[in-house]
Amino acid sequence: MIKTIIFDLGKVLINWDPRNLYRKIFEDEKEMEDFLSGVCTMDWNEQQDAGRSWQEGIDLLVPVFPKYEKEINAYFDRWEEMLGGEISGTVEILKALKASGKYRIYGLTNWSSETFPIAVKQFDFLNWFDGILVSGDEGIKKPDPAIYELLLDRYQIDRKTAIFIDDSLRNVAAAEKIGLRSIHFINPEALEKSLQTLLRSE
Repeated sequence: MIKTIIFDLGKVLINWDPRNLYRKIFEDEKEMEDFLSGVCTMDWNEQQDAGRSWQEGIDLLVPVFPKYEKEINAYFDRWEEMLGGEISGTVEILKALKASGKYRIYGLTNWSSETFPIAVKQFDFLNWFDGILVSGDEGIKKPDPAIYELLLDRYQIDRKTAIFIDDSLRNVAAAEKIGLRSIHFINPEALEKSLQTLLRSE
């Protein structure tokens, strides 16, 4: 029987995308994409998710890309503008699961400890969780198996009775490798169907 449902947050419940900010900064779409793939990359961003300070991350890039100093600093200074609102369909699923009283609900997110409090202030539904494990607070991030084990241990979750939801195939594969049943998030409609199938089969 499923007793626990674990949600990723970014791109599952929250429409986080650097493009929400950088389309305001760059007039040319190609230059913006080149900046996000070659300067402030996802790999670079994930190091802040793993606990590196934003100042340290910025200090590493500015000497290498001095012409983009202003744009690099904006990644942190204007980070809130990357939040494009909630993904309402998924929030409705979360709301219904919570209201049913049948499940414990947790969050497992790759997120900087410096910026996560901004999201908590903006999105009330983050207070609905029974607990949220933030990678930046722990110094490890998905898909490291240790972060999944930490979540299971901290909140006394039985992996055999839990479901994990994430938009990243890499993170889903890592969860399944340690025996945590997972759903690859595509959109709220597909998630609802997958959950109905899994929960009905219990």
